[in-house]
Amino acid sequence: MFNMDYSESLIVHFRRVEVLRQEALSLTNIDLEGQQLADIELLLNRGMYPLDGYLDRENYESVLDKMRLVDGTVFPVPICLQVDQQTAETLEKDQRVALSDQEGVLLAILTVSDVWPLDRQREAEAVYGTKDASAHPEVQALFSRESGWYVGGSLEGVSLPVHYDFQELRYTPSETVRRFTMNGWRKVLGFHTEDYLHCAHREMVLQAAREAGAAILLHPVADLSHPGDLDYYTQVRCYRHFIKKFPPNMIILGLTPFANRDAGPRSALWQAIIRKNFGCSHFMVGEHHGDPFKNGTEKFYPARAAQELVEQYAGETGIEMVPQKNLGYLPDKKLYVELTSNREEAVETISSRELHRRLTMGEHIPEWFSYPEIVNELQHTFPPRSKQGFTIFMTGLSGSGKSTIARVLLVKFLEMRDRPVTLLDGDIVRRNLSSELNFSKEHRNLNVTRIGFVANEITKNGGIALCAPIAPYERSRQANRDLISRSGGYIEVYVSTPLEICEGRDRKGLYAKARAGIIKGVTGVTDPYDTPENPDIIIDTTDVTPMEAVQEILLYLQQQGYIV
Repeated sequence: MFNMDYSESLIVHFRRVEVLRQEALSLTNIDLEGQQLADIELLLNRGMYPLDGYLDRENYESVLDKMRLVDGTVFPVPICLQVDQQTAETLEKDQRVALSDQEGVLLAILTVSDVWPLDRQREAEAVYGTKDASAHPEVQALFSRESGWYVGGSLEGVSLPVHYDFQELRYTPSETVRRFTMNGWRKVLGFHTEDYLHCAHREMVLQAAREAGAAILLHPVADLSHPGDLDYYTQVRCYRHFIKKFPPNMIILGLTPFANRDAGPRSALWQAIIRKNFGCSHFMVGEHHGDPFKNGTEKFYPARAAQELVEQYAGETGIEMVPQKNLGYLPDKKLYVELTSNREEAVETISSRELHRRLTMGEHIPEWFSYPEIVNELQHTFPPRSKQGFTIFMTGLSGSGKSTIARVLLVKFLEMRDRPVTLLDGDIVRRNLSSELNFSKEHRNLNVTRIGFVANEITKNGGIALCAPIAPYERSRQANRDLISRSGGYIEVYVSTPLEICEGRDRKGLYAKARAGIIKGVTGVTDPYDTPENPDIIIDTTDVTPMEAVQEILLYLQQQGYIV
């Protein structure tokens, strides 16, 4: 399965393409999305050479146990096509299957070699080093996926996935190798990144390139897993500014389709192999490369474990490991120096979290930290909170006062007239957006998710969304926080008015009917309510007027910088 010569492409000759397209009309079709699209693109463009398709079961198990294919070739991460049981039961050995994108564009024909049930615990332990879903986000994702079967087999490529963004930066391995040759580059340092890059990063990359005597391939991840995510487009624009700060004929920017696994050392080795296939001779590896918590205080994998693994296999992979050295700024000497624990001078640096805080609070970004062009891009995408859209998400029992507070807030924001404002009250949403839903747990969560989607679009476009559903379950509330926080502000208000007070009000008669057994699905009586775990504001309207509640919210917004 893996004896194909590297010069061969998995995209077939154009005359063969027409034959495959006709054949695909009568084949079972599987639509790929997200991680699957990134994987198949790297398979088809030979970024994951020597694979000529998805691992069969024997190679899959060998990768788990030995980080090698059956023929002994180093390969640390299992690449298989994941499907649900219903699809798996329709497949058999040697069957031909059409693989398409979500728009129905044919990408490849798969000849099935194996179909087998996924052993989640075995894969989690082998690839990520733990079976504890609470300890590792990728393990949690592995356990939560509904698709629990793997398919292996070889691929005949019809076309690479279609991209409409930054097409001129999407080089295939053969294209990068051709460019390196044309530039006369014999040594190239690959730099994989998913972060914004600033002045210290330039000095870090330049130092590493000089020590290796190499040119540079800046190869960031092209992640469009969240369509419409402004952060991604801003990152690429910033990378374009960043490479202009290097000497001429020293650096190339190219985007790579990549579905990260955050498997620590295994991820680093996998990325090194991919960069070798793109023509690099060296690969820069961070101290906590591939760690799911690399930007936090606690890390999952030991420090330098990724560097050691890539270096250990350098003789076989053919790519040298270059350690990434984090730099800070010495203001007295106006120099960038390595951040070490034994350095006596006061070295200045700004973390990603601190940078985001300064941007949202409208504070100055010093010139030693980043370039004006990059700061301008960031300020455009992440304006101060006073110019951001935001969502106020109120949750509480029926009769707690949510809707009244939301209506008063609506009036106050309309008086201010500095942002468009939309009210998404529970009854309004049920009538206009979720009329077909009942009050089961599944449908309640779906209703809250729909509210979150609309609120996110309002927030993303600089408006104010006022949401006032009961939203009884923490899971769907947290999902909304995670989604909307990427677009702007998110303020959760827990209207904590006790049940007995709400029952005393009972304007809709819901509680009385529930107590009498006339209706079911009433939160607090027949259905549970999850108390919010980390609300931003808690208001009990037992002895608080709507105006007083609104005043408390407005004061919080002013304190946080959302209004002035």
